[in-house]
Amino acid sequence: MYIDKWYIILVIPAFLLGLLAQLRVKSAFANWSRHRTANGVTGAAAARYILDRNGLSNVAVTQVAGELTDHYDPRDCTVHLSQSVYGSDSVAAVGVAAHEVGHAIQHDTGYAPLQLRSAIIPVTNFGSKVSPILLILGFALGLPALVKAGILLFSFVALFQLITLPVEFNASRRALSTLEEMGLVEGEDLSGARSVLSAAALTYVAALVSTLAQLLRLILIYNNSSRRRR
Repeated sequence: MYIDKWYIILVIPAFLLGLLAQLRVKSAFANWSRHRTANGVTGAAAARYILDRNGLSNVAVTQVAGELTDHYDPRDCTVHLSQSVYGSDSVAAVGVAAHEVGHAIQHDTGYAPLQLRSAIIPVTNFGSKVSPILLILGFALGLPALVKAGILLFSFVALFQLITLPVEFNASRRALSTLEEMGLVEGEDLSGARSVLSAAALTYVAALVSTLAQLLRLILIYNNSSRRRR
């Protein structure tokens, strides 16, 4: 029976790291969701206030279904906040809302990593869909060219996630700085917001590690199969 040792050595540990990151962000969010901000400001109100203070009155703030589904959409210039963030006055909610506003500010100021990430989204989406097909056919039919093409396309997924790191870290730094400067969150509450955003950042690191582990596994399998054909 064939045992994929690289899957055991590389992919499983990366998967466990990702699982740990997800558990940590959920735990941090749940913990600081129980702590109310001293001024009673909600996630939606904080987002609106920060946007207006930065001259972004054209950016809308809306509510979306789901938990931790918060995101900024540059296509319609809208900050979408989940149900647990939009109307909540918790420390976690305000921290997450400020983070998403950070992306809106990045978009407005032409933050280079955000622009680069947006530029490679089409090829990343194409690669994530087509690369598995090419890899399966390439390995099954013994066609190295297809395997190489599959690995190349999959590498764009890793590149996208690598570029995502500075985008997310910068948005969190902007969020925490803005919350402190505007007095929306102070003292222990600011530490709580930092805890939530730090936990969220770990999920992006874990996603990159997982993708790099998969990419390295594919390269090693390809190299081994190439040596056997010689």
